[in-house]
Amino acid sequence: MRDLSQLVKAYDVRGVVPDQWDGSLAWAFGAAFVRVVGASAVVVGHDMRPSSPGLSRAFAEGAAAFGADVVEIGLCSTDQLYYASGSMDLPGAMFTASHNPAEYNGIKLCRAGAAPVGQDTGLSEVRALVESWCTGADGGVVVPAAAVGTVVGSLSSRETLEGYASYLRGLVDLSGIRPLRVVVDAGNGMGGHTVPTVLAGLPLEVVPMYFELDGTFPNHEANPLDPANLVDLQARVRVEGADIGLAFDGDADRCFVIDERGEPVSPSAITALVAEREIARARAGGEERPTVIHNLITSWTVPQVVADAGAVAVRTRVGHSFIKQEMARTDAVFGGEHSAHYYFRDFWRADTGMLAALHVLAALGGQERPLSSLCERYDRYAASGEINSTVADQVGRTAAVRAVYGVLEGVSTDELDGLTVAGDDWWFNLRASNTEPLLRLNVEAKDPARMAELRDAVLALVRA
Repeated sequence: MRDLSQLVKAYDVRGVVPDQWDGSLAWAFGAAFVRVVGASAVVVGHDMRPSSPGLSRAFAEGAAAFGADVVEIGLCSTDQLYYASGSMDLPGAMFTASHNPAEYNGIKLCRAGAAPVGQDTGLSEVRALVESWCTGADGGVVVPAAAVGTVVGSLSSRETLEGYASYLRGLVDLSGIRPLRVVVDAGNGMGGHTVPTVLAGLPLEVVPMYFELDGTFPNHEANPLDPANLVDLQARVRVEGADIGLAFDGDADRCFVIDERGEPVSPSAITALVAEREIARARAGGEERPTVIHNLITSWTVPQVVADAGAVAVRTRVGHSFIKQEMARTDAVFGGEHSAHYYFRDFWRADTGMLAALHVLAALGGQERPLSSLCERYDRYAASGEINSTVADQVGRTAAVRAVYGVLEGVSTDELDGLTVAGDDWWFNLRASNTEPLLRLNVEAKDPARMAELRDAVLALVRA
């Protein structure tokens, strides 16, 4: 039996094509998925990577072979697939490797209504079933004939882009905003597919960058979390005298924001801004104390803004499955992560960078100040950003940090996700990577000098 542990991650399937997986495995994942979730129908979409159409079709054929009717929506962003899953109330599969290099591909799976599928919610069962079929030569897929059954599902296609765009515009009213000049860097990813339709007809002058769909990423990696991939957009915003810049990752489910000076706006500030708007919308609808979810390495600004707005802030572990679980448990109106994933109750609790972008455009265009001024109130602390250290002994180095900082007077610690240590006006979190020998450090403090001092002292312990 073949071991797929390097291919099946905590939240999705992801690996190099064809070295780690190919069409035969995609077929098996389609068959296993519909069997595990008991689906009579599924919706399938894919991004612009060269391997995506073939893998997506193989998955669809595997699902159909096990009796599911498959709706293929073709080229789409990940949040467009979530829209299709939510609006059709069908389980879904999105073929994408997000921001990874061109040779990678993957599958993001969801249940009906865009509910997440991770290791604890069905993905481990899918993996086990696929592994049990990998009994052929060189680990090839061999499905017992008795397992397939006699009913074969249908394959059909459906266009969802217009419906997706209309749905999003129905959640945020931009009709009355002042005209804005917006530079958008799609990174040759799926933002080039969705942005023209979503922003069409709005009082926006869109300056496109790298809208050509090209899964080889000829201009830069479609990973805006890396500052190097924002350089082109920052320069273009300054040259164009634009009001704002938007950068999408490869599957366009994350959005990063650049202000009119060409400076990045932190995802924590965007989380706070959008949270305020979603809270106001919920309260206007009669909800007395809405809930907002944030992960434990977003800025302290976020829970402060949420509390000031008369809502409840709930802190979670890092990772979309934890955010979505807490949103379902608390009926939260919104959730935000440091990585620029933004989750909305009105979008089936799924993440959509496009809806967050619409909120920012509405907030900016609804008043006269520039974006940098608008966001000043959401920028209350100095942050280190996430710093990775390669270590052989993650547990031992974390214990060394705990031994120094956990005994300080007036300091609190918790282990919700790694080690978090907090003082009166500072905190840091140190957590281990699930997939690599890394410790990830985030530090925040009221004073920039104090932040730098903490950062350097903790890194010295980690890297000792």
